[in-house]
Amino acid sequence: MAHSPEKFKIIDGWYGEPAESHASGVSQILQMLHLDEATLTAAANIARTHGKEALTKLIGDESARLLIGYRGLRQAQAKLVRDDGGLSVSGQEEMLRKMLLAFGDDLRVVLIYLASRLQTLRWVTQEKIQMPAAWAQEILDIDASLANRLGIWQMKWEMEDLAFRTLSPQTYRDIAKMLDAKRIERESFIDQIVLRLKQELQAAGVEGEVLGRPKHIYSIWKKMQGKSLDFANLYDVRAFRVLVDDIKSCYAILGLAHNIWQPVPREFDDYIARPKPNGYQSLHTVVMDEHGTAFEIQVRTQEMHQQAEYGLAAHWRYKEGAYTGAATPPKNAPANPSHQTGTHSAAVAYERQIAWARQLISWKEDAWDQLKHHEIDDHIYVLTPLGKVVSLEKGSSPIDFAYAVHTDLGHRCRGARVDGAMVTLDTPLQNGQTVEIITVKYGGPSRDWISPDRNYLRSQRARTRVRAWFNALDDEETAAHTKTVEAKVEQKPEPKTAATPEIILRQSTRKQGQGSDVLVVGVDSLLTQLARCCRPVPPDAIAGFVTQGRGVSIHRRSCKTFRGLLERAPERVIQTAWNEAGGVLNPKDESKRVFPADLAVSALDRPELMRELFEVLTRQGVHVIDLRKSAKKGVAQILLTVEIKDSEALRLVQNSLEELKGVTQVRRR
Repeated sequence: MAHSPEKFKIIDGWYGEPAESHASGVSQILQMLHLDEATLTAAANIARTHGKEALTKLIGDESARLLIGYRGLRQAQAKLVRDDGGLSVSGQEEMLRKMLLAFGDDLRVVLIYLASRLQTLRWVTQEKIQMPAAWAQEILDIDASLANRLGIWQMKWEMEDLAFRTLSPQTYRDIAKMLDAKRIERESFIDQIVLRLKQELQAAGVEGEVLGRPKHIYSIWKKMQGKSLDFANLYDVRAFRVLVDDIKSCYAILGLAHNIWQPVPREFDDYIARPKPNGYQSLHTVVMDEHGTAFEIQVRTQEMHQQAEYGLAAHWRYKEGAYTGAATPPKNAPANPSHQTGTHSAAVAYERQIAWARQLISWKEDAWDQLKHHEIDDHIYVLTPLGKVVSLEKGSSPIDFAYAVHTDLGHRCRGARVDGAMVTLDTPLQNGQTVEIITVKYGGPSRDWISPDRNYLRSQRARTRVRAWFNALDDEETAAHTKTVEAKVEQKPEPKTAATPEIILRQSTRKQGQGSDVLVVGVDSLLTQLARCCRPVPPDAIAGFVTQGRGVSIHRRSCKTFRGLLERAPERVIQTAWNEAGGVLNPKDESKRVFPADLAVSALDRPELMRELFEVLTRQGVHVIDLRKSAKKGVAQILLTVEIKDSEALRLVQNSLEELKGVTQVRRR
């Protein structure tokens, strides 16, 4: 007799199953998938309640991390589950998001989670516990769908059959009875076909294995629904699988089968030439014998069979030095893994990591569509170059992505590549794209990013970080000016003439012996700063302007701003000269000093423009500290701030940039 629905409660986390029994069942499932030792150790200790530190000491850091990741998902689900065993719409969205982000950190958490869900299904079926329909439907729509996306057939079919048994018990029983009624006849037919295929393989000199493939109840029901067929007309209730050693033999067996039996039109699929998104490969064909009985034959290599049965788990163990699945690169990982070779190289592992992560994102979309909640999902999921999943609001830009990864990455963002192509920083990102941020070593955000008439930022988090940066700068300036006023009040003012302006100068804080950018004639150790409006560079003709509380601002004499200051307050202009020991330390060579300079580049917009521009600057050893790009009607405007040693070096940079294809003007701002 089945237990009543009210007994279907989360007891000890696994719906009444004793913790030790659950741990044993999960371990057996993962052993079936041939998982690595760290994952099996985590599963064997799934019943433990130790904290992170104690767990790490007990089973090691890697296994503890996997187990804690699984715990986080289970605990989140327990908080979201309703009394009927299912999740609300918002709960489903939250759970899908948590699962996706957790899986992106380490895909083995997926496998532990799925094994746990399957073990629970087995338990409630064995104990004849009546599962709530809402819970069974989520297993079908979410968990079985996930197993399918990851190519793990062994878990997929069992989840589907057990959940379908709860959702449609009568239909399940009807199909089971029909299968059983024809069992003797079907088994005799299978034996005959298996024998014939083995004889043909032997005659052709092909090594292979022939199996009669069981068809699962849920897949039979789906085929009946999808093709509007009754049970008697289902050809793939009778199905066969041939396993051979190489791809050449696969096509040879296909030819033999089509020569012996009549192929059914439009029932041939070549998944070897065109694999499914989850990596599945096989040849599928349907043929008829002389009595008109149709049956399916699948032909694949042994390696393809491992992939089909175990999905990503079939690839989990790599050879020495290989990547083991977490979104963290090996110490000797190449900067550009796509340039490496070797079946088990780090490059292959990176590619698999990205492919698996994209499968997870696709699964999330599939599951959400299946649950028919399209209008609720307002997030996209993009990938770092190492395959880590990042959740963003729809319409987010590369700058939003950078701030989501790390605040400092956002501050230093100056460009982005999306799926390998350079894009502007206001480009809306799409689901599944891989985003790489181009940064500078020093610098901060642009005020344009938070401009209300620009579309640089979508997330409130990123806007808050940018505003905080500029608020801090404003606070520093305000504090400096306050200190100046206090110093002025405390000091007794000296008599002054009408021709002598009241000027407050701050002394330089440089250590003795450290050169300043410029020398102010007649004054030692005076604080100077290069004006941002014109960015003077040696040996530009320069002059100083005494500011209120911030020392002397150094301008180019040709600067429009300086000429305006000269007209309004000529008494505050002082003579200055370049100091050979001045400048800013070059981080690559502390024996040299460099100065910031601004360039404006106008060019015809094209895909390779930014890559070629960076190549020019890299060849000349020029460090970019700021870059902004905009495009309108096919014309790109690029504003660069570079660190340069003098105006001659800047002129060489200008000349080189002007030689780029499509560049119409390079001018110093």
